[in-house]
Amino acid sequence: MTEVRQRITREQEAEGQGPGLEARVTGDGETPSDSESKPLPAATPPGQGTDDTPEVLNRALSKLSSRWKNWWVRGILTLAMISFFFFIIYLGPIVLMMIVMCVQIKCFQEIIMIGYNVYHSYDLPWFRTLSWYFLLCVNYFFYGETVTDYFFTLVQREEPLRILSKYHRFISFALYLLGFCMFVLSLVKKHYRLQFYMFGWTHVTLLIVVTQSHLIIHNLFEGMIWFIVPISCVICNDIMAYMFGFFFGRTPLIKLSPKKTWEGFMGGFFSTVVFGLLLSYFMAGYSYFVCPVEFNNDTNRFTVDCQPPELFQLQEYHIPLVVQSVIGWKTVWMYPFQIHSIALSTFASLIGPFGGFFASGFKRAFKIKDFANTIPGHGGIMDRFDCQYLMATFVNVYIASFIRGPNPSKLLQQFLTLRPDQQLHIFSTLRGHLLDKRMLLEHQEEA
Repeated sequence: MTEVRQRITREQEAEGQGPGLEARVTGDGETPSDSESKPLPAATPPGQGTDDTPEVLNRALSKLSSRWKNWWVRGILTLAMISFFFFIIYLGPIVLMMIVMCVQIKCFQEIIMIGYNVYHSYDLPWFRTLSWYFLLCVNYFFYGETVTDYFFTLVQREEPLRILSKYHRFISFALYLLGFCMFVLSLVKKHYRLQFYMFGWTHVTLLIVVTQSHLIIHNLFEGMIWFIVPISCVICNDIMAYMFGFFFGRTPLIKLSPKKTWEGFMGGFFSTVVFGLLLSYFMAGYSYFVCPVEFNNDTNRFTVDCQPPELFQLQEYHIPLVVQSVIGWKTVWMYPFQIHSIALSTFASLIGPFGGFFASGFKRAFKIKDFANTIPGHGGIMDRFDCQYLMATFVNVYIASFIRGPNPSKLLQQFLTLRPDQQLHIFSTLRGHLLDKRMLLEHQEEA
């Protein structure tokens, strides 16, 4: 009997489940409860495993095979989502920010519910309350930073906002500390391990979802083109990789996603690069898309009106001799942004899919097909945005590294909030610097 138990224990350890319950005893002699011994793979989120296709589509496509039925369902709903995307772009940056916020909340809810169901966390005190409380705290911190940064003049004009802005980080830390203390007070002896599992689960979810959505908002403020082009490239790559894989796919790409093929991967790459160049050329010609989103203090509204920078002005480029012999052109007129779009579309098609592979591995680890069944044929919202979050981080880093320079308007806003003696000191220092470089004298002579 002892040999049998030892053999079972070795098999469980080999499968990554750890030692058997008989060998697992806590330091105070207590055997862990069933709920914290291991995740229960059979517990899938509600609604999964059922056919969530609308009845109208089921009837219309009833004569097709399951393969082609899935193709049409995904295609029709993809067109509907793209149409909705165009509609919210038309409504402007405020609506886009609200949509990003809603998507963030839904993605957070889907991931938290997986942990809640898989680990059978029904009896954990305050688990869901604390999860949503931490979401509120982190959003308060990030969006407070954004408001202070982009609405500096408005914040300084209103006394309550000025006080909140001045002590924003302290208030954010105090709110988080309150949640941390609540978590410690909620610890129950028989659920210690499971409670710390879910505490870590919540914080990793916040890191993945909230931080990335905050970066998406920052990208949007740099100009809607930095929001639309990256998202569109990911969407294009997703669609074209599916199309090429559906019709030409033969060679498996990665074990985490058995349906992904090399043909779809490479077809999506080349299609996305071409699409990125064309979309960038179209959008770079409109100030509505290329101008930074700024807050106008006179009208108390967002504005996207400016003189387009050189990045969005047509320039002539000389084509390499090797390429000239093929296409017969010596020069080509392009927007400089189109060159940057190649980097964006390359990342979206070659690195972006790894966000999807990561999500596939996550779902396989907990034996679930999708994060939820919000969108028929597509799964949950997180299933559609797994690559977008990785893309948002890349775009933000790319802008900070290669595009963004000092912002004179923000420097002036901060300068005007200083005390008069500080302003005079900066003025005298700047005047001396300009005199040393003979720039101030030249401007005075011109005047």
